[in-house]
Amino acid sequence: MPASAPPKVLPGTQAARGVSRRPPGATAALVLADGTVFWGHGIGARRTVVGEVCFNTSITGYQEIMTDPSYAGQIINFTFPHIGNVGANAEDIETVTPAARGCVLRQSITEPSNYRAARHFDDWLKSNNLPGVTGVDTRRLTRRIRDGGPPNGALCHAEPGREDAELDVARLKQLAADWPGLEGMDLAKDVSCRQTYGWDETGWRFGKGYGHQENPVHHVVAIDYGIKRNILRCLADAGCRVTVVPASATAEDVLRHKPDGVFLANGPGDPAATGEYAVPTIKALVDTGLPIFGICLGHQMLGLALGGRTEKMDRGHRGANHPVKDLETGKVEITSQNHGFVVVPESLPANVTKTHVSLFDGSLEGLKLEDKPVFSVQYHPEASPGPRDSHYLFKRFIGLIEKSKAAKK
Repeated sequence: MPASAPPKVLPGTQAARGVSRRPPGATAALVLADGTVFWGHGIGARRTVVGEVCFNTSITGYQEIMTDPSYAGQIINFTFPHIGNVGANAEDIETVTPAARGCVLRQSITEPSNYRAARHFDDWLKSNNLPGVTGVDTRRLTRRIRDGGPPNGALCHAEPGREDAELDVARLKQLAADWPGLEGMDLAKDVSCRQTYGWDETGWRFGKGYGHQENPVHHVVAIDYGIKRNILRCLADAGCRVTVVPASATAEDVLRHKPDGVFLANGPGDPAATGEYAVPTIKALVDTGLPIFGICLGHQMLGLALGGRTEKMDRGHRGANHPVKDLETGKVEITSQNHGFVVVPESLPANVTKTHVSLFDGSLEGLKLEDKPVFSVQYHPEASPGPRDSHYLFKRFIGLIEKSKAAKK
C-alpha cells in the first residue's frame, strides 16, 4: 500500500495570483488560467493534464464519479475531505477507461477501510493514468468556482527530481489559458462505444454481486453519448434486453434493431455541439411514436430536438444532494447530478411540459412531450443518493413501453 502523503495543507497552498515559488515539499500544483496557484502533494500518475475545474459535493462514490464519462475534460475538486478512505475495487466503475482529467483533494489519501476494498485509491489512480493533488484548500477553490464559474486549469504531478522544471507556473498558466473550454466541444464522440453491443448485466446484490437478465420482456436501444454502466443495469433490472449503439447512430440504425423503446444516454460536452449529428436522429425517432427516455445530455439534446435551446450554466450542478421537485406529484427527490449545461424552459414549444425543477436554483430538471410517449430528466436516477427516490422513472419508461406495445396488438 502506498504511504500516506505528508502534511494536510502545505504552507503557501492558498490560492494566490502570481505566486511562482514552489513551497518546500510540493510535488504537484493546480494552476488556473488567471494565474491562481494551488500547491500540494502529488498522487496518482505523474503527468500534466488540462481541463475545466469543477467541484463535486458527494461524500462517497468517488470511483463512480471519476469513471463517469460525463466528466470528460474536467478536473474534479472534491469538497468532502476524506476521499479514498474506502479504497477501490473493480465493481464500482461506470466505464473501463475514465475520461476525467484528474482530481483535487483536501486531505491525504488514508488507508482503505472497507470490506469491498481491493486496492488503494492512489494505486487505482496510477493504473488509470489519472493525476491528482492533495493538501489543497479545497474550500477556497470551491468558493473561486462558485463565485467566478468553473475555470480552466492545468494540474501537474511532477516526476521526482524534475519538480522545478515541470511545476513552472508560467508554463502551466499558459496551458490552462490556451485550452478552449467545454463550450462548443463535442466530447460524446470520444467516450461513446465504437460498435454496437448487447447488455444484460443487472444490479449489484449483497453477497451475490452483479446478476444477469435471463428473461427480458422488452427490448430497448440505448444511444451511447457516454452511458454509465449503472443506467444499463437499471434498464436490465426493469426487464429489458438492451442494445447499445454509438452516438453517431442514425434513426435507421436504431430502428433496424426493432426496439420497443429508445434510451438517450448521459454524456459530456456541449449538447449543441453533439446535437449537430444527434438531434436529427432524435427528431426522427420522436416522429415514430416510440417511447423515449433521456437522461442528462440525452435530456438536453431531446430539448434541442423538440425546438428548445441550451446554455452553459454559471456553475453547474455536481453532487449527490440536489433537491428536485416533481411538479406532477409534488414530491421532492434527493438527486445525483453532473451537468454544466441546461435546457432553457422558455425556449420550449407549447406541447412540451416542464415536469421537474431544481429547488436550488429553479432550473429545468425534467420535461415531457404532451402528444407522444417521450420524457427526460436532467439528473441521474440510477445513482441512488436518495437512495432510490428516482427509480420510479425507469418504471415510468417501462409503463410507456407496455402501453405502446398493447396499442399495437
